[in-house]
Amino acid sequence: MPSLLEQMDRARSDGKLRADAAENIRRMLSGEESDFAARVIGELSRAGEWEELNDRFYKTLAFGTGGLRGRTIGKIVTPSEFGTPTALGRPEFPCVGTNAMNYFNVGRATRGLVIYIQKWRTRQGIEGRARIVIAHDTRHFSQEFARLAAETASANGCDAVVFEGPRSTPELSFAVRYLNADAGIVITASHNPPHDNGYKVYFSDGAQVVEPHASGIIAEVNKVGGTGSVPSQNVRDDTAVVPPAGEMTIVGQEIDRAYMERLETLILNRRLMERTRDLKIVYTPIHGTGGVIVKPMLRKIGLNFSVVLEQDQLDGRFPTVKSPNPENAEALNLGISLAQKQNADLVIATDPDCDRMGVAVRTLSGEMKLLSGNQIGSLLAWYRAKTFFDLGILNKENASRGVIIKTFVTSDLQKAIAEKFGLRCVDTLTGFKYNGAKLKKYEELAEAQNYRELSEEETRRLRLEKSSFYIFGGEESYGYSAADFVRDKDGNAAVIMFCEVAAYAKSRGLTLDDLLDQVFCEFGYFEERNHSVYFEGADGAEKIRRLLISYDENPPRQMLDSAVTRVQNFEKDTIRDSDGDEIPKEKMLIFELADKTRTAVRGSGTEPKIKYYLFGARLPANGKLSREELARAKTEIGNRLDALWIWLERDADQRLAK
Repeated sequence: MPSLLEQMDRARSDGKLRADAAENIRRMLSGEESDFAARVIGELSRAGEWEELNDRFYKTLAFGTGGLRGRTIGKIVTPSEFGTPTALGRPEFPCVGTNAMNYFNVGRATRGLVIYIQKWRTRQGIEGRARIVIAHDTRHFSQEFARLAAETASANGCDAVVFEGPRSTPELSFAVRYLNADAGIVITASHNPPHDNGYKVYFSDGAQVVEPHASGIIAEVNKVGGTGSVPSQNVRDDTAVVPPAGEMTIVGQEIDRAYMERLETLILNRRLMERTRDLKIVYTPIHGTGGVIVKPMLRKIGLNFSVVLEQDQLDGRFPTVKSPNPENAEALNLGISLAQKQNADLVIATDPDCDRMGVAVRTLSGEMKLLSGNQIGSLLAWYRAKTFFDLGILNKENASRGVIIKTFVTSDLQKAIAEKFGLRCVDTLTGFKYNGAKLKKYEELAEAQNYRELSEEETRRLRLEKSSFYIFGGEESYGYSAADFVRDKDGNAAVIMFCEVAAYAKSRGLTLDDLLDQVFCEFGYFEERNHSVYFEGADGAEKIRRLLISYDENPPRQMLDSAVTRVQNFEKDTIRDSDGDEIPKEKMLIFELADKTRTAVRGSGTEPKIKYYLFGARLPANGKLSREELARAKTEIGNRLDALWIWLERDADQRLAK
């Protein structure tokens, strides 16, 4: 009977197995812990599941906008992987594969990170042991991956600080800064489906890694060998001298309290919150980490809220939803149902690692209406800018120090708000790591060595005098923040801030969609449509590559009946933001049309899909839109964007057919 390697060679010759997958399988089977991997690969081979093997092995996971992210449970689970399932039915082992979230990739990522940090500390002349903070969400294998990361870091000479239980991604970012750690790791796949998991790396500033650290870490990761199909005691396999083991420390409530104290400073008008006791809120953490901080914070503020009990259970299956994504209407269905029973004003949902927030608001007709990420962010940006001026913290003299940060694919309504208030608006690439990089720059310009130890009021004074005062930051994909004590999008903060906006609307006798219409009338009507086309697996990755190359090499000259008047190519063009900083290169194109609509196209950094962003706007001709003009603009722009998407879908099919 031919050996497993001979079977792989034959499958490659027969065209069943990709050459890159065959090579990765060969390397894995030559490792020290190859027995388990061999059993799984053999089971898939005997079943003829070559597509599954190709998907699992055609590449090795690499860092994207969200770090590592991929399947931890295969489309096909083999008997060896299923093993003895957990009480919730989860397989005993994560799926084997170089392109999967498993012990192999968690181990090698952690070893590479540790080596990079130790070399970086040496270059900086920093003595002593490095410190890494590690958190995890409620997903399958999150706790096991976090434990492996901590053990690997400790065995390789780092002190590892691990949260006692599931915690949100923004709290991890806060903890890195609060504990003056060198790096942070959070095990999460954010809002992805239950079969996925991920690994996000944060540097000493509390933000996700950017260049040059990202490339430096990847270079070290790529030098690391090992197979890691199952947890291994061989946590370091390079030739360097292994340093003495570091300490492992468990943390929890101390960090929670410090984080909540900072979150409370986000409330701009405490009296308003206290006066609006009749505001009724329904909250759901969608089986994730949000309840750890959101519930005690809402109680501390004194707000009237209920929790969706069916979704207040930590459960990596996310059994009550198709996808634990607050962008999707379906994920809020149970919350909306409870809101209708209780006549609540507002439904708020956070995703499993609580870095994103979605909402549904009650309209005058009594229906619950979903707001888009752009609309939520624009309301937050407007309210916070307005209130800082009302409080006298911002004025005409210092307004240019105030800054709103958004991504290029986020609504330009936020830019219009900034300009009318005399503030700066800075566009970044997608991924809050770029927002974090901006905040790092602004902190350095404040010139305070003890910056992290200062109160929010003290840092605000410094930023307004010497640097830039961060008013709000957001992205269309339901991520928001408004303070620099966290360097990532923060669902905990977003809940608190949006409750204040809701309280403001309630105090004025307005529904939140009425308040949004008032903002539209003042600044102009802006509408956005986001669409995605999914291409799963190895073949899908090739389609994404071909489609992006097609837009690059053969950009459309017109869309619908409107000529393309400008193309921004973020991979080839030199583009600078309003601060004068050069934007990093990325495969993204923005097409501007003669009718003033825009379309952006980019590959997702965290999911197997191409994302399309469509933008339309109607600016006031006489300083302000009337209600009639607003209604007309909503209809006309909505119809235009619908037709544009139909055209884009057909165009994409034609490009792939060539």
